[in-house]
Amino acid sequence: MVANSGGGLTDADGGPVRHIPVLLKEVLEALAPAPGKLILDGTFGAGGYTSAILAAGADVIALDRDPTAIAAGQAMVAAHAGHLTLIQSQFSQLADHAPQDGLDGVVLDIGVSSMQLDEAERGFSFSKNGPLDMRMSASGVSAADVVNHAKLADLIRIFVFLGEEKQAPRIAHAIEKRRAEAPFVTTRDLAGLIEVVTPRKAKDKIHPATRVFQALRIFVNDELGELAQALFAAERALKPGGRLVVVTFHSLEDRIVKKFFTDRSGRAGGSRHMPVVHERLATFDPIGKSMISAGDAEAEINPRARSAKLRAGLRTGVQAEAVDLSIFDLPNLASLGKLGG
Repeated sequence: MVANSGGGLTDADGGPVRHIPVLLKEVLEALAPAPGKLILDGTFGAGGYTSAILAAGADVIALDRDPTAIAAGQAMVAAHAGHLTLIQSQFSQLADHAPQDGLDGVVLDIGVSSMQLDEAERGFSFSKNGPLDMRMSASGVSAADVVNHAKLADLIRIFVFLGEEKQAPRIAHAIEKRRAEAPFVTTRDLAGLIEVVTPRKAKDKIHPATRVFQALRIFVNDELGELAQALFAAERALKPGGRLVVVTFHSLEDRIVKKFFTDRSGRAGGSRHMPVVHERLATFDPIGKSMISAGDAEAEINPRARSAKLRAGLRTGVQAEAVDLSIFDLPNLASLGKLGG
């Protein structure tokens, strides 16, 4: 199996492979599912984690914002009658789906799923030509809306902050010039322009369009904001002794999770806007190592695991703190959310 240029997995014949849950053994060790426990899987996807949690005897509430994933998961719901509840919802709203007495665990696998990458019509991957969409929930502003209508300065900000793209100004100017002649419609339409503007060099490990596509996907789905809100929601929804396990796939996500656990451990000393005047009690204690990454053997089998990082925390009995997004220093891109075709 290899990673294709759009981020998906292919087998020796070039076809999509079955979904492989990343860091599954480590996730289960940190989550500790068992009979009598109720675990919320906030990112159901193809059901990899949910299936393993059910096999360990726990009951599962699984969420996914993608209606395609919800439809595909109905067979699993039927097979585990009474033990699996599958709900279409953003994981930032996970507390709304938790019982009053709380959850024993929450697991989040952040980012786009292999299933979404494999569907050309979803527009996540430029290795398969499809509409420039990228919407996980199949509603709202699309990537085409952003590319065709965002102001030049806003495109640059999106590519810099969410894609960490060094060639952001050059790419954004090229997009502005080209869209004046004809709008961008497909994934390869955009990827082709980027490849011309910033040609791939021999030493480059990724396609020139990779970071721009990442940035657009994160923006369209508000992935960083969703993650931040989901962490606060998990803090409210977990019972004392409950476990929060988060798997991330790039530095922007991992920084948010790391800052959250640092802040909630009582070690951070408050946010930069609100100096602490008294000692803060921890709402989470660390579970195992502060960060776990995939071993060489798993990375060889599943290339997606190479960038994966796992962080986990054990909920204490201290009352959940107020939501404070300032601890994350997220870029303020909210004003761009009113884009439309």
